[in-house]
Amino acid sequence: MAVDRTDRTFVDPKILGRLAAIPLSARRPMQGSVSGRHASPHRGASVEFAEYRKYVPGDDLRRLDWRAHGRTDRYYVKEFEADTNLRCCLIVDTSGSMGFGSTGLSKFEVAQRIAASIAYLAVQQGDAVGLSCVADGVVKSLPMKRNPAHLRLVFDLLEQAQSAGPTKLVSTLHELAETIRQRALVVIISDFFVDPSELRECFEHFRFRKHDLAAFHLLDPQEIGFSFQRPMRFIDMEGGTSIFAEPNDIAERYRKALETYLTSLKQVAVETGLDYHRMLIDEPFDASLMRFLTGRTKAGGVR
Repeated sequence: MAVDRTDRTFVDPKILGRLAAIPLSARRPMQGSVSGRHASPHRGASVEFAEYRKYVPGDDLRRLDWRAHGRTDRYYVKEFEADTNLRCCLIVDTSGSMGFGSTGLSKFEVAQRIAASIAYLAVQQGDAVGLSCVADGVVKSLPMKRNPAHLRLVFDLLEQAQSAGPTKLVSTLHELAETIRQRALVVIISDFFVDPSELRECFEHFRFRKHDLAAFHLLDPQEIGFSFQRPMRFIDMEGGTSIFAEPNDIAERYRKALETYLTSLKQVAVETGLDYHRMLIDEPFDASLMRFLTGRTKAGGVR
């Protein structure tokens, strides 16, 4: 496979080498264009037997089961599970709030690393990958392709993207749910600062379109701990408005609101079948990716 030789700050060959030992699998049958390792909703030629069906004129006589005919005096055709390639669509939130980071890396920089790693793993195993950068709409997008040279374009787009501006995540996700025509693994990487009830509708839309949906929910430790010790001016990174507050006066209410939000979002994920991964951006991102990959193997993740 062709390798991108350009130095990228968000690509770590050592981490990719460790992750490459685990396949990127789909939880739902996929509809690809070539033979591959993922289950298809269609029947075809494979080594894995699926079922018998009655022979009809025009069927391939080589697939007749003569033993079944000997037992029943009827003609039956063997059907096998068809295998196909995976189509992976990466959706990266590039709105202003993704630029926040209190521990060195911003949420957007961690999102770059996650997206680049998944793209590499998909292309390495012969699958198609595409990328959409979203904020107040689809800012930039690349279609899903499976040739190794396409990976460089995905990396280029990730490198050029910047976190800025307001977000219209809900309407943009609905748009993408409609425009991604064939079944795909859709991975959303965002801080999801949206009402969980609105996100439920988005996730159900993807599910209705029979996509396999996963999400990486990125949060900064300060957003969880709210450990500010003195009066602060808090600035909206998407709208520019600001508010001056004494942290001790609002900390308890903030934490209760945050707990309600996180609990609601987790419940939405369970009820919609979302493959949900919440992580703090000061954690090693490859550990979250490892859980993502291992959870999707046939032994532990297919549902």
